[in-house]
Amino acid sequence: MSVQQETASTGAAALRRQILSTRLGPATVRIQQGTGGGGAASGTADVYLHGAAGSWTTFRSLLSGAPAHDRVLIDLPGWGESTQGARLEDFSIEAMARAVIEILDSLGYPRWNLVGHSMGGFLAMHIAAGWPERTASVATISATTFGVSGASREPLRSLCRFPAFVGMLLVMRSLAVLGPAGSALVRAVGATPVMGLLMSPFFADPAAVSGRLIRGLGDDARPASFSAAARAAAHYDFGHWRGIRCPVLATRGENDVFTPPSDLVRLAAIVPHVRLVTIPRCGHFANIERPEQVQQLLNDLRSPETSAAGKQADPETGSRSFTPISPRPQGGPVFGSWTLSRTTTPRHPRIK
Repeated sequence: MSVQQETASTGAAALRRQILSTRLGPATVRIQQGTGGGGAASGTADVYLHGAAGSWTTFRSLLSGAPAHDRVLIDLPGWGESTQGARLEDFSIEAMARAVIEILDSLGYPRWNLVGHSMGGFLAMHIAAGWPERTASVATISATTFGVSGASREPLRSLCRFPAFVGMLLVMRSLAVLGPAGSALVRAVGATPVMGLLMSPFFADPAAVSGRLIRGLGDDARPASFSAAARAAAHYDFGHWRGIRCPVLATRGENDVFTPPSDLVRLAAIVPHVRLVTIPRCGHFANIERPEQVQQLLNDLRSPETSAAGKQADPETGSRSFTPISPRPQGGPVFGSWTLSRTTTPRHPRIK
């Protein structure tokens, strides 16, 4: 294991930066120590997994305040600061999951809460199914699952239903052929107003998103890595997720172009204990557009009551009732959320 350390500031609490070896290549990791102290010895970590067009910086808005557990933010091999030496030819969802486990084992964490955005949500679900005894909870923020998997498999047939994703996939595949020059071209475009126009479908209110943040998303783009992730998702067996035993929170934005309501309904038919939430006035990046609401949902998920409910799920049937959860008190953010059973196939409620 190769380790380097430095201190960075997020405007809230300091981050410790390390570089850890995995079978997919070196991974840059940042750790924000929880209030419990003791580091990995305290037990559970909150682990953040970014999307196929992101990096750890996607979660900056969720790092304010003092966390109860250590926060671990990973630049997955092939993304962010983990591009050097990344073995994309070996990429698969399973290989990426094992790389995450290698990282957490190296850091000494026996158990974790997973938070995944976009592809990171997909990956978090796979880890929860493969390591159920070590996963305390999963929160997905606009996970790209069933719909995007199908669109990756048959992009032209999916063009009408997922134009934003198919367009992005075809562009990324073309840029990947250029190698490092493709990434440089994306960064160059990212420094112009054109990037704001290209990214506008991903936000409910593009005008409210800062130019600095848009440039950051351009800097994070890795065409070859994005293409590898899409290939891995194309033929994934979602039945694997029937092995998940922990509480799951699955969110999407009301204006999400990558995660349709049908993805959440299909998820509820597989996962034993899931709460579905559509966040109003939000696109694909709720962690950027609605960080306070996302943080509150994460706090609710990790509450002792929720954890106990997940442990009590029937290991054979995962039987749960279909129970609407009351909106938050007057003056707070309004969500539509439901706890669903694996054996229930309801229509996904429309959020007002």
